[in-house]
Parts: sequence; C-alpha cells; structure tokens
Amino acid sequence: MLELAATFQLWDLIWIFFILSSLQPLVQKQLLASARRRTLAAIAAKRDATVITLIHRQETISLLGIPLVRHIDIDDSESVLRAIRETPPGRAIEIVLHTPGGLVLAASQIARALRDHDGRVVAVVPHYAMSGGTLIALAADEIVLDRHAALGPIDPQLGQYPAASLVEVASMPGRHDDQTLILADVGRKALRQVETVARELLERHMEPGRARELARLLASGVWTHDHPLMASELEQLGLPVRVGVPDAERALMRLYPQPRGREAAVEYVPGRPLPPGLPPGREVPRHRSRTAGAER
Repeated sequence: MLELAATFQLWDLIWIFFILSSLQPLVQKQLLASARRRTLAAIAAKRDATVITLIHRQETISLLGIPLVRHIDIDDSESVLRAIRETPPGRAIEIVLHTPGGLVLAASQIARALRDHDGRVVAVVPHYAMSGGTLIALAADEIVLDRHAALGPIDPQLGQYPAASLVEVASMPGRHDDQTLILADVGRKALRQVETVARELLERHMEPGRARELARLLASGVWTHDHPLMASELEQLGLPVRVGVPDAERALMRLYPQPRGREAAVEYVPGRPLPPGLPPGREVPRHRSRTAGAER
C-alpha cells in the first residue's frame, strides 16, 4: 500500500509539473500585457496624449517554431483608426513605430487618419520604421528618433519585385513577355499612387514644390527598398526630425521582447558609468584633434 501511495504521489507531482509548465506562458503573457498597459497609461498621462503602438516583432508558430514576420496589415489599420477616432479633437497623439512596413492600403489609411486628426501628432521611432512605417511617420508633425534609428524609401513592391525595377526592365530594348509588361503597367500606377499619398502628407510641412520633389525621391526607387535613412539624412531632406527617444518610450520597447523560442544573439555587460564629459585622455574631441593635426 505504501508503494502504491508513493507511485500515485509521484504521478501527481508529474501532472502538477506539466500543468504549471503549460500555464506559465499564459501567466507571463498576462503579466507582460499588464505592464504594457501601465507603461502606456503613464506615458499618456505624462505627454497628455493618446499613445498608440505599432510594433512588429518576428514571431514563431506554436510548437513548430517556424519564424513568422509580422507587418502592417488591415487588422492593424482597423485598430489604429479606432484609436484615432476615439481621441477627442485637440488632444495630441503619439504613435510608437517599430515595423518593417506592410500593405500600402493599411499604411495609407493610418497615415491619412493621422494627417486629418485635429491635434498634434508625434511619431516615435526607437529603432526602425521602414516602407509603410515611413509613410505613417510622414503624417506626423514631428518625428522623434534616435541618431541611428532609420526610416526608409516608400517605393511600392509588387510581390518580390520593386515596382520601379519592373518599369525600368520593361523600358529596356528588346522583346518582353506579357507578364513583364503587365507588371510594369501595374508598377507605374503603384509608383504614381504612393507618390501622391506622400506628397499630400508632406505638403503640411513644406511648400508644394518641395513636397512634390521629396515625395518623388522617396517613392521612385532611387535607393534599394531596405536602404536606411537616418536622422542626419532626414534632417537634410527637410523632415521635422528631433533626435532623442525619451527613456519612457525606451522602457516601453523592452516590454515587447522577441518571442520565446529564439536564443538571444547579443549579450553585454554594461561598463562602469563614466562622469559627465569626454572619457579620460579625450578632453579634445577626435574630429577637432584631426583638424588640428591636418593644419600642422
């Protein structure tokens, strides 16, 4: 009898272990969601604004561990438009962007809704907002990003091909198959449509001629689609950029970790904090030292 009782206790412990293990991810997810809501509420109160997040991480399909890249889709635009509609006129909106881009339709809906909002709009980009994310950022009165955070070109893609490349190939001498010509025709329309949306957004911040030039530059495929446009370049382009993401928004991003099932590729041990100013032996900035050396 004692052996039988001990066996049952062992199986009970095993079942309890499996039950707790299955519940742990759900509990962690709820705790993380609660922490996000608290942080969003704190930022909203501090900024006196509605704070919206549009953050896409690479996710994994349950059990199989297959990576799934998220992007801006219709579900996103529906949720963001609802948040914008529920924001009273005159109240500011802050949208935190961390995305590789997505559907032109969804990004255009969000951008136009932000443009039409009666109140100040600020886009915060802690790391990157490419393609459709950049189109959304163009609707903001101010773009706050870190010095090495990036926006990108907004030229449309047709499947796996850039629309501008399809148009370029179709214009080359020689015979082209029907599919290439059809895709080139669609590509010309897509380029014109995206450029029009960008021009309408940019005309809020600059005179129409400059807005038209910048919209064409961003939408016409001058760069590869993944080319990063960082703060210094964005400033030269005349966009309303401010460098320096606040600590509260950085803390918010830490509440959107890469999903479980993927090993962290980067680890580090923070160094001992240095006193304000330049490091020891660097009382003179490098670029000034080099200039002085050149003059000698």
